[in-house]
Amino acid sequence: MTPRTHKDATGGSPSGRGPREDHVAEAPFGTPPGASGPADPTLAEDLGAEFEFRGDQLEGELEAAREEAGRHLETAQRLQAEFDNYRKRVAREQEDAIKRAGQRIISEVLPALDNLERALAHAESAGESAELATGVHMVRQQILDVLAKEGVERIDPVGEPFDPNEHQAVGQASRDDVPEGTCVDMYQCGYRMHGRVLRPASVVVSTGGPES
Repeated sequence: MTPRTHKDATGGSPSGRGPREDHVAEAPFGTPPGASGPADPTLAEDLGAEFEFRGDQLEGELEAAREEAGRHLETAQRLQAEFDNYRKRVAREQEDAIKRAGQRIISEVLPALDNLERALAHAESAGESAELATGVHMVRQQILDVLAKEGVERIDPVGEPFDPNEHQAVGQASRDDVPEGTCVDMYQCGYRMHGRVLRPASVVVSTGGPES
């Protein structure tokens, strides 16, 4: 036979504890017994580790992005500098091309100017009317003014030391009153344009004088 357990008047067990003390109170739904805080401490720990890992990874990705941005910036700056140099070079080449085109045209005009000066010299030596000589002088000066606006300069080196870069010696003259190597006469004047010699001056160079 099964022994009976006697209860006191309060419905407790013989040990004296109440009926609720015999059982552990049920935990709220979703919370394991004896646990507090998140529903799953292991999951919280896993999320914490994952978050920390993702933070390091994001920091590394940010640093890599900064380095890549720096490389792109250097590349852009280099390309900008190369483009600026290219633009300047193209501008110089265009300017040089324009100058060369003007030099070619002016070089073709110089013989006509030479003939005009010869005609003027002949008219003056032949005693032509002053009005004609004055008119030719005016035309010659107008042409020279136009050439000067284009950067053309006359090379008239009489009395100056001979310079092989701008002068062409077509004869020599023995002179002891001027230093040797001086341009004492000119057969044909020279011209330069923008610092470049279009035509050297044809000159006579002195010899026999003291050294310059």
